[in-house]
Amino acid sequence: MLSDRIERLTESATIAMAKKARQLKSEGKDIISLSLGEPDFDTPDFIKSAAKEGIDQNYTRYMPVNGYDDLREAISNKFKRDNGLEYSKDQIVVSTGAKQSIANLVMSVVNPGDEVIIPTPFWVSYVDVVKFAEGIPVFVESTIETDFKISAEQLEAAITDKTKLMMFSSPCNPSGSVYSKEELGKIAKVLEKHPNIIAMSDEIYEHIVFEGKHASLAQFDSIKDQVVTVNGVSKAFAMTGWRIGYIGAPTWIASACTKVQGQFTSGTSSVSQRAAIAALNTDPECTSQMREAFHKRRDLVIGLLKEIPGVKVNTPPGAFYLFPDVSHYFGKQHNGKTISGPSDLSEFLLSEAFVAVVSGEAFGDPNCIRFSYAADEKELIKAVSRIKEALTALN
Repeated sequence: MLSDRIERLTESATIAMAKKARQLKSEGKDIISLSLGEPDFDTPDFIKSAAKEGIDQNYTRYMPVNGYDDLREAISNKFKRDNGLEYSKDQIVVSTGAKQSIANLVMSVVNPGDEVIIPTPFWVSYVDVVKFAEGIPVFVESTIETDFKISAEQLEAAITDKTKLMMFSSPCNPSGSVYSKEELGKIAKVLEKHPNIIAMSDEIYEHIVFEGKHASLAQFDSIKDQVVTVNGVSKAFAMTGWRIGYIGAPTWIASACTKVQGQFTSGTSSVSQRAAIAALNTDPECTSQMREAFHKRRDLVIGLLKEIPGVKVNTPPGAFYLFPDVSHYFGKQHNGKTISGPSDLSEFLLSEAFVAVVSGEAFGDPNCIRFSYAADEKELIKAVSRIKEALTALN
């Protein structure tokens, strides 16, 4: 008999849809998968060379739980260079992907019954990690009309004496929204009044911003000791399979996360850590070609989506996702089956258009679907064309 905690846990919607897409592909179907958040570029050669050097130098043994000393030094320098943040090495913990970083944090600070504020839409794993820790997710809703961002006033209204943590991402997965420095400053003013609340700022997409400049929540000195900055190398350097994430945090939280990690996985892959040092020590502009390609694809796909009647789409300034409102099609039918929401629509598009997207319900928004435009332009054009044709068949 399974434990209650595993029964509370749901399968990641993005992984579940990718699994269905792979299954149909193995059956010979021409599936275009836009469900996973993974750059379609290869890891730069200089990073791969650093990994090979690590093997030749025999970095093949157990490593410190919180990461190699020189990697944490590189992360400390990166925070200073890119974000203007001061984190010492003992305030940094390296994990097996940012997902583990987030799980470590939640398990370290959330007790049963603690409330965790999560603006919608949110990355799929936030809620289940909170539930695993027996915390209570408290959702603060946004809409496409507000570019999927919440206000400081909304945050203030959601805080109670049980609030322990706030979790958000900027640039955001799934919406691509980016909070400006001014907007974060207003959020910081709210957090100042509640020094017992921790704020998790997930900044994994920081180098994929098309307009303006990425801003970190921890830049505000008044709340620096309340903020945990989560980041990694997966998105900026096309290193999803290397599994390297990290946090910058108050020392007491970093120590707690190291303690959790020490019991579950210990230190992350030694070879991946050597590769990450090379990535983080370089100027992030080395990946500007990838960012420019994403920018071009974003504009391409937005233009195509706007040609589909009933689809509402905004222009997100970051990440590589679009999160269109498709509620116009709810209640319509195909072959006697009614589309009751985004999950039905996602299944319909997979079976009829052979395009894999993810239901917005998994991200806390019942009106939208998410798809990644981290794909070849020809594939994107074909995918949107198929979606348009399939939606036209609904009546």
